[in-house]
Amino acid sequence: MQNWLRKNPHVRTIRVAAADLNGQPRGKRVPVRFADRISIDGTRFPFSVLNLDIWGEDIDNSPLVLASGDRDGMLKPTERGFMPIPWLEAPAALLPIWMFHDDGAPYLGDPRHALRLVLERYKARGLTPVCAVELEFFLIDDSGRKLQVPPSPRSGKRRVAGEILSMRALDQFDTFFTDLYDACEEMDIPADTAISEAGLGQFEINMMHGDDALRAADDAWLFKMLVKGMARRHGFAASFMAKPYPDYAGSGLHMHFSVLDGDGNNVFDNGGPEGTDMMRHAVAGCLAAMPGSTLIFAPHANSYERMVPGNHAPTGVSWAYENRTSALRIPSGSHKARRIEHRVAGGDVNPYLMVAAVLGAAMNGIEDAIDPPAAITGNAYEANLPQVPDTWAAAIDAFEQDAQIARIFDAEIIRNLVLTKRQELRDMADLTPEEQADIYLDTV
Repeated sequence: MQNWLRKNPHVRTIRVAAADLNGQPRGKRVPVRFADRISIDGTRFPFSVLNLDIWGEDIDNSPLVLASGDRDGMLKPTERGFMPIPWLEAPAALLPIWMFHDDGAPYLGDPRHALRLVLERYKARGLTPVCAVELEFFLIDDSGRKLQVPPSPRSGKRRVAGEILSMRALDQFDTFFTDLYDACEEMDIPADTAISEAGLGQFEINMMHGDDALRAADDAWLFKMLVKGMARRHGFAASFMAKPYPDYAGSGLHMHFSVLDGDGNNVFDNGGPEGTDMMRHAVAGCLAAMPGSTLIFAPHANSYERMVPGNHAPTGVSWAYENRTSALRIPSGSHKARRIEHRVAGGDVNPYLMVAAVLGAAMNGIEDAIDPPAAITGNAYEANLPQVPDTWAAAIDAFEQDAQIARIFDAEIIRNLVLTKRQELRDMADLTPEEQADIYLDTV
């Protein structure tokens, strides 16, 4: 890590940051002359910092705060090391960190450690997940009282409708996207295809797949920070909130995954379109855990504005072959790339918890060798299907009580997230939808 700084002598300041339960970066600014100490010894801040609400406030009655004396944890660099921060004016570097106890044991309330624990279950079976995410977001002019699409830097005009796969819509913001892709190169974020989506000023960028799920979650977390930061440099906002406009589709975060055995073979591939028994077991596990996982996939008040049947956000617990109305889709194409697409989550998720929930649920199904119901055909929104919780309160209760969730997440994560979301549920009830949007616009 010190070599990176020596190769980048223009860097003036360091940011060290970890993801809290809401996916918010929490950390410190450090003068560059102390960077060697930080990279070797790490830094300290309270365990409670990873368990703040969406406003950044302590959680009432949390055992991490007054009851424990608000003790410090040790934050150590992740494998990612230093990287540039292209959205700031002054040259700066980011050092991602995660939390441990003083004896070196991982702090199990850290969402990155939650994903690490799931991946250890795969490793114990000689398996490796391969995954990638697709991230949807909105470019937004929030300079006035009403959110609207930013004017095109090229024409000065505003889009008046969703323009699905429109080249013109992409070209209107060509300077932004060019700078964004350059920044992804600098940060080693594997951003691939960009498209214009169905919402006002809505776009999607796919990440390239890889066999390191921790890195894939890192990429998603870093990419969300990068998009929001670069948009502000261009004079507008970018947001991953689930539903900024009531009359248009919201933003999702879809995840594709397959699994490799020790010889590098895709264990979902049977040489044909059906997929293997192990693939169907993984599907069954994802379906079984879907109601309890809804709080991970829809973590905020605004998330439930998106979870409306018929609005490109699956609410029925189902799977299908090549069918985007289902919650789980088995894409067509080469059998060598046979995989599962999980389509429930909104763009406002914590990527570490979302990837952990999906892969953990799949492993539950693989371990239990359970079979899913028959794959559906036709429009899932018109089918008589079991539904995920349709309110925030119901999702919190389901997450707290679900036996499948208890197999995926440590009890500390479950307790802390439930306390956090019940506090947010209480406090959001006093706000108008416009006030809620103002909170979520920059945070999620």
